[in-house]
Amino acid sequence: MRLLGTSVAATGTVFYMGIVLYGPAIALEAVTEFPVWASIVLVASVSVIYTSIGGLKAVIWTDVFQCLVMLVGMFAVIIKGTITAGGSAKMFEIVRDNGRLNFFNFDPDPFVRHTFWSLVIGATTRTSGLVFNQSSVQRISSMPTQRAANKVLLFAGPAFLFTMSLAAFEGMIAYAYFYAKGCDPLASKQISNPNQVIPFMVLDIFRNLPGMSGLFLASLFSASLSTLSSGLASLSAQLTEDFIKPSFKGLTDFKITLIAKFSVIVFGAAAVAVSFMIINIEGPITQVTYSILAAFGAPMTGLMFYSAYFPRATKPGAVAGVISSMSFIFWLSMGQSFSTTLKKTPYLPPGPTDQCPALGFNMTSILNNTTYLLNNTSTYTPMDHSTISPVFSGFRENEGIDRLYSISYQWLGAIGIVIFLIMASLVSLITGRPDPADVDVRYVLPVVDHVFPFLPKRFRKWCYGGAPFEMRQQLLDKMDKGMMDKEVIYLSKNDAESTMLEKEKVNEETSNSHL
Repeated sequence: MRLLGTSVAATGTVFYMGIVLYGPAIALEAVTEFPVWASIVLVASVSVIYTSIGGLKAVIWTDVFQCLVMLVGMFAVIIKGTITAGGSAKMFEIVRDNGRLNFFNFDPDPFVRHTFWSLVIGATTRTSGLVFNQSSVQRISSMPTQRAANKVLLFAGPAFLFTMSLAAFEGMIAYAYFYAKGCDPLASKQISNPNQVIPFMVLDIFRNLPGMSGLFLASLFSASLSTLSSGLASLSAQLTEDFIKPSFKGLTDFKITLIAKFSVIVFGAAAVAVSFMIINIEGPITQVTYSILAAFGAPMTGLMFYSAYFPRATKPGAVAGVISSMSFIFWLSMGQSFSTTLKKTPYLPPGPTDQCPALGFNMTSILNNTTYLLNNTSTYTPMDHSTISPVFSGFRENEGIDRLYSISYQWLGAIGIVIFLIMASLVSLITGRPDPADVDVRYVLPVVDHVFPFLPKRFRKWCYGGAPFEMRQQLLDKMDKGMMDKEVIYLSKNDAESTMLEKEKVNEETSNSHL
């Protein structure tokens, strides 16, 4: 079970590293026309070198420096972009009036790409899986005390919200900037990849400030390198601890270290291969990331929830849950990415193009099978909200298997967890579940106490299903006392051995002096 969980998590990490390599590569291509493949290989090589040489300590310290560079670059883009777009008030006015701020869409339809429910529930399930990520566990375990680890996690939540908000803010600034300028780069065909909008804006707003575009690229590559190095370090640790050491117990520490360093190279090459595959997938890189990683994050999250919160969980049920959840979500994500018949959700109406240097006149742009009448003026004119929903030209809803592929990518993680819990429970029921009274509650959490501690104690005890959770704390205290007793015995034994060694050393020195 442990090896299965490790394999699923490691595969997900490799896919994530491949996506992370692809992001800055297309940005660099937009800014410098540097080939995507060369950028991918270069960034992977740099990360492999310093991760294999320095280990986790090098990863953490470079992460700190790269985080500072990343934040400086993001703030530079946000500040300059907001000023150029006409100020924050004008920016929010433009994005709001053109359908870019739509927080309160409570449509329960799972086939609608973005709704309040899909974003909130989808983000909750996705970020829950981050807790079980090997990189997260390594950082938690590297803290000196439990209290310090708790502080790290309490800081990580707000910090994650802050950085994601900055990224979303950059996107709003980009739209407002090109709208105010009167030249949408996608609609005017100046760029063909939506992932290149921000780099294209950075080149434009910093064209009179040498070095600032380089700062943006440095921040982008810092984010990529930090994620890549963390993934490589975690994969190396998983390989050595879960596969190498249990299977080859006679290996020396030196040989294990060599294997760990060589594995960093192998995993780096695997990430490069995944990145070359991602090149062929169209669409925003965030959507590609969330849909593919759901195939690995959902079964791992389901496995942890099932193991921790289900007293009557069994090994056959866990295995069935992992395989069914991963297979189904991976099939869905691949269908969404590579289906040739799938009619994807069109983009929102683009900005005006009448002020583009190469055009300079009114035009009717056909984009993604949707016809929009572009604005004819360079001054800001609010859009009529009735036109925000695009009118499709010959567009029909997906049918057959494409209907399943058209489900919102935000729901994939939640669907994967539900499939896991259903399949695991069914298999456990069929193969035979343990008696609740025999469950070792030291390793199971009472979910009703965690989520609904305000409910009456009698009702919560009924929800235990016969598992003796009321004895859990007593058993944990007894286990802690036993571990402390063992530690005292171990230390006493070590002291005795040290004393014997010292006596032997003294006797040896005495004999040598006599000789």
